[in-house]
Amino acid sequence: MTRPVGYYVHHQGAGHWQRAVALARALGALGRPCTLIGTFAGLDTAEAPGPVLDLPDDRLDRDFDGRDGATDRPECFHYVPLNHPGIRRRMGRIAAWAAADDPALMIVDVSAEVALFARLLSVPSLVVRLSGTRTDRPHLDAFRAASRLLAPFPEALDGGEVPDWVRAKTLYGGFLGAAPSVAAPDEDGRIVVVFGRGGEGGDGRALARAAEAVPERDWHVLGPVTGIGTGPKNLHLHGWVADVRPHLAPASLVIGGAGDGLVTAVASLGKRFLCLPEPRAYDEQEAKAAALKRLGAAIVHRGWPDAPAWPDLVAEGLALDPGIVRALADSTALARTADAIEALCRQAG
Repeated sequence: MTRPVGYYVHHQGAGHWQRAVALARALGALGRPCTLIGTFAGLDTAEAPGPVLDLPDDRLDRDFDGRDGATDRPECFHYVPLNHPGIRRRMGRIAAWAAADDPALMIVDVSAEVALFARLLSVPSLVVRLSGTRTDRPHLDAFRAASRLLAPFPEALDGGEVPDWVRAKTLYGGFLGAAPSVAAPDEDGRIVVVFGRGGEGGDGRALARAAEAVPERDWHVLGPVTGIGTGPKNLHLHGWVADVRPHLAPASLVIGGAGDGLVTAVASLGKRFLCLPEPRAYDEQEAKAAALKRLGAAIVHRGWPDAPAWPDLVAEGLALDPGIVRALADSTALARTADAIEALCRQAG
């Protein structure tokens, strides 16, 4: 019987779930069953290609900010609150699954605590390593505990302060997830601005001033926007959309943060990109934006530009060679990564 893979998805949003589903499907095509593990409230698990192990929530409350409130904790952990029954049941279910299913590998995306727990369970792990400077004790111990590390981005975008031994242990998967499902129409000159759920959203008045500063182009805005009154006629607000790619396809310029989902979509569609990196832990977006700028794959500006800056920034963005960012997208990334994971599983026996 083929030993399964477990894929642990932490509270990181839809992008991490989509990556897990895509890899699970690719592993399934190789004959390797994959169980998706995590707390999946609010996600449509019907698209999972195999078993799903839904875990009790480990958050302290609805206003969870990622901190456990502990005055003291072992240095190898980020989040280990005491007297939390959800965490007790959560780890118990992971342990019971590992004992019953005898997994060949556990993919951890992302949690230092679960990476260390997999090692305690004597299960080899492939730990997802995100961008940025992750040289704190919990990250480094999780990286040491792993059999290999998986970077869900091209090696050319690796940035921040990364120890040599971490790079050497890393499998650079490239952009992982579903391939674009839309036919690319001709660009029509529009500018598309994207605000994700993880940030503060857009300021309607600032957007109106930007559209007024570049009146010859239509501005289409995806995601949450506040404070909008009557904007100029070339400003179009679409609100939250489940899939940004059909909206990006006709764009001549895309504006947004350096989140994984948007950068992946921009690369796969080959779009000129004005990157406005947002504050994130471990300088995740800053590191990615710096790499994009270094490669000539994007124009980078810190913070929302003032109105007078927009004409020059748009002109700079439109002058980019879209072939540079398109070259970062590897159509074989998902299959190549699944093959590498399968090889790790075979090493485990």
